[in-house]
Amino acid sequence: MFDLNSDLGESFGAYTIGGDAQVLDLVSSANVATGFHAGDPLVMAQTVAMAVDKGVRVGAHVGYRDLAGFGRREMEYDPGLLAAETTYQIGALQAIARAQGTAVTYVKPHGALYNRIAHDSVQASAVIQGIKDADPTLKLMGLAGSSVLRWAQEAGLGVIAEAFADRAYTAGGTLVPRSTPGAVLHDAQAAASQAVNLALGEPITAIDGSRILVAAESLCVHGDNPTALLLIKEIRAALAAEGIEVGHAD
Repeated sequence: MFDLNSDLGESFGAYTIGGDAQVLDLVSSANVATGFHAGDPLVMAQTVAMAVDKGVRVGAHVGYRDLAGFGRREMEYDPGLLAAETTYQIGALQAIARAQGTAVTYVKPHGALYNRIAHDSVQASAVIQGIKDADPTLKLMGLAGSSVLRWAQEAGLGVIAEAFADRAYTAGGTLVPRSTPGAVLHDAQAAASQAVNLALGEPITAIDGSRILVAAESLCVHGDNPTALLLIKEIRAALAAEGIEVGHAD
């Protein structure tokens, strides 16, 4: 069994992003935007309700306070503020989840925050503290092989190591920056092939052609990717062909 997750609930106000209803039919975990990089209270409630209806696990997709940049702009932050904003975002989704008869079980930072805390101990510590203040039983979903997972475990949090089916990797096992051509995989067969290798624990091809191992428990396909639905369908079919069931242990 292997977890398949997607970043969802990223519409807000008059803006519609992604095909959440269709994606939720195919994934086992939903990273629901908590209003800082995308999403709003109504979208959060609607997304969680759909996740409950489809039996999908709910996680809080927290980010920098950056609607204009979709949370993908590098930012400097006071650690105390970052910790408080992390707790705030988690708390908002926890309340909505409780109203829908479910619970938030993990936290996945978004975009620039996700990439920053993979190696920045100051911001990572702030996010970890914010999660612990909200609920120390929550797990942190982060980049497989990154320092933040070790720091979270040392602080007493459970972790979920994540890999990306639709993103290119560097030879060092980090994600290729989105500003680099080829950073996002739009070809469904290429993403499906990478997903199968990741799920089986086999090497994948980095952007420079080298072969690397990425040990992960969950695979992400971005919900805002224009080809997300096609990618996920191809990935599901490829995993099924290898006898790999989509789901999670908790």
